[in-house]
Formats: sequence, C-alpha cells, structure tokens
Amino acid sequence: MRLSTTPSVVLRILIWLLLLVGGAVFSIRNDLQHFPELFGRLSFHLFSLPLGLVLLCLAFRAAAAGGRELARRGREGDLPRLETNRLVTSGIYRCTRHPMLFSLMLLPLGVALLLGSPTFIFFVAPAEALFILLMILTLEEREAIGKFGDAYREYRRQTPLIPRSLRCWRMLFGKAERSEG
Repeated sequence: MRLSTTPSVVLRILIWLLLLVGGAVFSIRNDLQHFPELFGRLSFHLFSLPLGLVLLCLAFRAAAAGGRELARRGREGDLPRLETNRLVTSGIYRCTRHPMLFSLMLLPLGVALLLGSPTFIFFVAPAEALFILLMILTLEEREAIGKFGDAYREYRRQTPLIPRSLRCWRMLFGKAERSEG
C-alpha cells in the first residue's frame, strides 16, 4: 500500500516523531544519571503510568474527532492523504481550529507519564508542547490563510484554538460520534 502525501506533511510527522523519540531517549538518560532514585521507583511509575494511559487515550480521541470531520467535509476531489481543500467549520471545528494538532500537544506529556520519566514530565514534554503550539500558530495558521484567505481569517476570529466550553471539551474527548452541522 502506497501512501501519497505532500513533503510538508511528511516533514511535520518526522519532526513530531523525532521530538517524541528524542525527548524520551534524552529524558531517560538524564533520569538514570540524575534521578535514579525517582525514575526507578515503582511507586512513582505506578502513579504516572495510568495517568499517561488516560492522557494518551484522550489525545487519540481528540485526533480522531478532528480526523473524522476532515475526512467527511474537508476533501473534494483527488488529494494526497492528510490534505484538505475545503474549510471545515462544523462539528468539533466549531469549537477549536486545530483539534488534531491540539491533541499532538498532549502526546508528549502522555508518553512522559507512561515512561515515568521526571525529566520528560517536567521539562521536555512542556517544551515540546510549546514547540507544537508555535508550529500551529505559525505554519498551520499561515497555510490555512494561504489556502482559504478571508474565509479562514473570519473563522479564526470566531473560533478559539483551545475549546472554551464544557460541551466542546466533551466533543473533543468523548467517545460518541461527533455532532453534525
């Protein structure tokens, strides 16, 4: 099976994977050197592991919510995978402009908690989440304006990056099929 997508998407996926894997390797090495008593503690890991699993589950649900909406309404014609050519403002996209990318901000902390790495939890994951946020605010927003122009500018004025209501958080992280409309 051959996946076709743009070099920009492939590059972003590679950067994201490098952040996760590199952050994990760096953090574990640092923990073994500087925090072996905490990193090796079963009690700490038994606390962090379930939190990591829950956070990863929530992050994947949020990504799926955005992906489903884009698959239904964001593509017209023959496009490379993970690309869109229609501005989607319905479903979860009424609540947040980038639900899939928002979920990527949660993944480093989920992985850090899963690994039980203090360095990853307290230093690397927040830095990676900030980096992802900066990528959204610079690259993603600029590309969306380039694709959709004034329609996206208006959408951006009306729709926050981070959901503001409990209903929106439920749409983002809930199991049920997202609302139509």
